[in-house]
Amino acid sequence: MQEQSTAVAAQAAPPSDHQPAVRVQGLWTQFGQNVVHRDLDLEVRTGEILSLVGGSGSGKTALVRQILGLNRPARGTVEVFGENIHGGDAARLRQLRQRWGMLFQHGALFSALSAFDNVALPMRELRTLPQALIRDAALFKLHLVGISPAQATTMPANLSGGMVKRVSLARALALEPELLFLDEPTAGLDPGMADSFVELIRSLHQSMRLTVMMITHDLDTLYALSTRIAVLADKHVIANGTREQVMAVKHPFIQEYFWGERSLRALEDLKHKAAPP
Repeated sequence: MQEQSTAVAAQAAPPSDHQPAVRVQGLWTQFGQNVVHRDLDLEVRTGEILSLVGGSGSGKTALVRQILGLNRPARGTVEVFGENIHGGDAARLRQLRQRWGMLFQHGALFSALSAFDNVALPMRELRTLPQALIRDAALFKLHLVGISPAQATTMPANLSGGMVKRVSLARALALEPELLFLDEPTAGLDPGMADSFVELIRSLHQSMRLTVMMITHDLDTLYALSTRIAVLADKHVIANGTREQVMAVKHPFIQEYFWGERSLRALEDLKHKAAPP
C-alpha cells in the first residue's frame, strides 16, 4: 500500500528546474510520546496552489505552523525560499516572514481595530513607511478583496462572516507576499459566499502571481482551486499529485474521502460549472 502511494507521488512530482517555495524533508512532529509525523517530505512549487488534506489528528495545522517557523520539528528540515527557517537566525526569519501571508480559519482580526487598521497594522510594524503610503496601500488591498472605503471603518464585530474573511485576506496580502497560506478559507461560509471567495482567491493567485498552500476539508474548494493535492495519513504524505493521480492511490482514507458520495457530488458540480452555457 505504502509503496504504491510513494510511486504515485513520484510520478506526480517530477524534478523541477526551479527551487520550490517550500521544501520539507525528513520532518518529525512529536508531542511527548505522540509522533504525529514521521519522515515527512513535501514540496510547494513556485506559482502553484497546493492543497493539504487529511483526517482529524493527521497534523495539517501542526505542519503549517512548522513551515511558518512558529514551532520547531523534532527532526528534519524546513526550507522556505531556499533558507532553513529553523536555522537560528531570528532576524533573518523576521525578514522571511515579510515574504508570506497567512489567512487564519476564523480570520483572527484584532477586535479593537477597524478593518482598515487591521490591514494597515503589518505595514505600520515595519516602521519604515510614511503614513500616506500606508493609508493608500491599505485601502487598495481592501479594494482588491471587495471592501469599500466606507466599509473600511467597520469594526470586526460588525462584519459578516464573508467580510471577515475578505478583510483577513487583505491583511495577509498587506506586505505584497510571494507565498500565501490559507487555513480553511471557506469554512463557515454559505455556498454562495464560498463560491465568491473561491473566485477571489483564484483571481488574486493569477494577478499577483502567488504561490499558495491551502488547508481545506471542503471538497468544492479543493477541486475548484488545487493545482496539486497532498494527502496526510499514517504520519506522512501518502499521495501527492493531481486530483486524478491522488484518487488512483489505494488507501482507506483516499477511498473514503475522494470516492465518497460528497466527493462525487462535488466533482459533478464542478463539471456543471465548467460546462459551456
